[in-house]
Amino acid sequence: MENSKYKVKKSESEWREQLTPEQYYVCREKGTERPGTGIYDQHFEQGEYHCVACNELLFRSETKFDAGCGWPSFNEPAVSENIDEHRDTSHGMIRTEVVCSNCGAHLGHVFPDGPAPTGLRYCINSVSLNFSPEQE
Repeated sequence: MENSKYKVKKSESEWREQLTPEQYYVCREKGTERPGTGIYDQHFEQGEYHCVACNELLFRSETKFDAGCGWPSFNEPAVSENIDEHRDTSHGMIRTEVVCSNCGAHLGHVFPDGPAPTGLRYCINSVSLNFSPEQE
């Protein structure tokens, strides 16, 4: 994965040391976890979701919704500059890939079938996220 444009720069061996095999597969090799298996799919606690690879803030619980697709879904990023989008034509489909703008970790895809007000559904792999609960 080309990482020269990202602030966080690590070798693939450094990423392999930091991430679990499943996190590496999803975040560095653009894999996908099986639907319905991720810990954050049906997780609705209040807090923030950060990149598992670099801890960049990606999503907030207020924008999370149950899309019924088997992956955590959000209708907008916490900070739009923290997400990069790329055209993805893999697997015979045309989609928009979503990556962390800080380290380039593959997060999932965004689709134009989400709820108002954005109409977007950021379909994100649980293994690419860390959750930080809201402080009481």
